[in-house]
Amino acid sequence: MEIKVLHQIMDWNEDVSEDVKQTLAARHICMINVMGSPGAGKTSLITSLIDNMKDQFRIGVIEGDIAGQVDADRIAALNIPTVQLNTDGACHIEAMSIQHILPHLPLEDLDVIFVENIGNLVCPAEFHIGESLRITILSIPEGDDKVEKYPLMFTDTDCLVLNKYDMLPFFDFDEMRVCANYETVNPDAPLFKVSNRTKDGIEALARFLTGHIKRAVQ
Repeated sequence: MEIKVLHQIMDWNEDVSEDVKQTLAARHICMINVMGSPGAGKTSLITSLIDNMKDQFRIGVIEGDIAGQVDADRIAALNIPTVQLNTDGACHIEAMSIQHILPHLPLEDLDVIFVENIGNLVCPAEFHIGESLRITILSIPEGDDKVEKYPLMFTDTDCLVLNKYDMLPFFDFDEMRVCANYETVNPDAPLFKVSNRTKDGIEALARFLTGHIKRAVQ
């Protein structure tokens, strides 16, 4: 019975996800789903990308959290249209929530929407939200075994950001292990080594995203 119910929920979410995708496509908006563990650096990465891309694209942000609005306040301080989405305990954002929240953004004035998903490596991977692109973040302090432990998160993504790369010398982190495992589960998706503190790797990631965004907004 539980398997049947879960399957029905997933089908329903996929239907709404397609509706959201069509709504955004009609407005030539690219929505980017940013996923990763708590503390992986999702908000910091989004702010770095905003700083890099704000002169080229009109950007909005949906901040997903179980509770609070700390990250949303941080983004809004950059004069970026921002909406806080609290899930009140749910471990992921669903497409229906995105559908309900989109009217609260100035869609006519946006090219890109970054969605910061709830922090974990399980549930967000299972629920598409109408996004054009998925980014998965793995930070150096999290450890080098995560691709093996949570394969779906790293399989169903358009790129992997190896974040806090400047901290590599301070942790027992086997970079080659991560690269090899990622190549196995997602051989066609690129990997970017990024530090939001030093800004190393941000330009390369922004160029990759820019290509996808331009195709979406045409």
